[in-house]
Amino acid sequence: MGMAKNKKLCFKCDEEKITYNCEGCAKKFCLMDLNEHRQVLTSELHQITNEYNEFKQRINEQKRNPHNHSLINQINQWEIESIEIIHQKAQEYREILIKSSETCINDIEMKFKNLNEQIKQIHQENEFNEIDLNYLRNQLIEITEELNNPLKIPIKEDLQSFIDAIPIISSKKSKVNKWKQNAITVAGGNGIGQALYQLTWSKGIFIDKNKNVFIADIGNHRIVTWKHNAKEGQIIAGGNKQGYRMDQLNFPTDVIVDQQSHAIIIADQGNRRVIQWLNQTQKIVIKNIDCHGLAMDKHGFLYVSDHNKNVVRRWKMGKYNNKGIVVAGGNGRGNQLNQLNGPTFIFVDKDQSIYVSDRNNDRVIKWRKDAKEGRIVAGGNGKGANLNQLSSPQGVIVDDFGQIYVAEYSNHRIMRWCEGKEEGEIVVGGNGEGNQSNQLNRPHGLSFDDEGNLYVADWLNYRIQKFEILL
Repeated sequence: MGMAKNKKLCFKCDEEKITYNCEGCAKKFCLMDLNEHRQVLTSELHQITNEYNEFKQRINEQKRNPHNHSLINQINQWEIESIEIIHQKAQEYREILIKSSETCINDIEMKFKNLNEQIKQIHQENEFNEIDLNYLRNQLIEITEELNNPLKIPIKEDLQSFIDAIPIISSKKSKVNKWKQNAITVAGGNGIGQALYQLTWSKGIFIDKNKNVFIADIGNHRIVTWKHNAKEGQIIAGGNKQGYRMDQLNFPTDVIVDQQSHAIIIADQGNRRVIQWLNQTQKIVIKNIDCHGLAMDKHGFLYVSDHNKNVVRRWKMGKYNNKGIVVAGGNGRGNQLNQLNGPTFIFVDKDQSIYVSDRNNDRVIKWRKDAKEGRIVAGGNGKGANLNQLSSPQGVIVDDFGQIYVAEYSNHRIMRWCEGKEEGEIVVGGNGEGNQSNQLNRPHGLSFDDEGNLYVADWLNYRIQKFEILL
């Protein structure tokens, strides 16, 4: 009777028997079913042990053969596909380089022919000095360097994008600079007047390496310079009332500084002359010219735009007693590619190409050295405010990447054009006529400093604005 009281239902056979608890699952089994349950557990232990041994074997195998990995196969496939992409890209850029090289060699050959013609001319005229010889020698050195390294193209070493594409990065790849839209006034800005802290209709400007601003203060018949962060300017030429004496100026429109001699060269438009000031000593270098814009190339040649004769001429440094060489226009007033109509400001690049603000044709036209006609590089689609138009262009400058910047007198904005593009873009201004820091009023002269900050002669606001570059 006592034994029966100890009987319980077996979890497995569901019969009333003497049962025993399993501590693992807390269930009751009769002796027979308990043994079977233990065998199941033993079997599971053996399975786990086998799995453990297999895992240990895989670890040992991986240690012995680290390349035998599932991801390795994916990497191997990636390698095969990437090599094929590299082959394709390499062939693509070989073709590009061959074409670029041909173009570059042709340009070098043209420069050599031009230099050869100059040498022949010097031999024929039998009139030369050390300046001429230095010029010829420097020209030959330049084209020799171009021939030795005609393209100057490095390979971009960007590991993340290297396989997707191996881009060939030219040293002339355009950099798209941007400027703060609110300018700082660096000269004038105190209303119209003749005090040293005022300007009257500033036109051409020049920025030296110290960020000093040279200004053609046309309404005050003087050239003033504002040193960096100065509160007022200093008269460096003219300022003795309007007149035609050597110490006077008459509506000066532009000013440049010869970086070698430090002479100040002025377009004295009202007196129809280009005059040089050096240490308060004046010298007329060109007479009887309706001068407007000035430029000087790296060889010291002086370029002057004549807004009445619709021509740009070049003079050799120190030899101003002739009529100069026509380098743009000179075929009467008109809108053909070999003509100009009211040229104002000019810019000369390192290849001696001339960019001319052709005001009355509402365009900027580029004349390559010794070209017979120009090429429109900005505007030329009639007067207007659309992005493919200009309206009375004034100041023009070109950056190291060949991008052209134009001051639009009538649209109160500064435009940037890339040669070959159908339209330009507004870089500063363009917010209507006004005197706020983000506005301009009839802008004229333009210049960069060596940091890339943009300076604008803000004509009817009687100030010079500096738009700081965003780095």
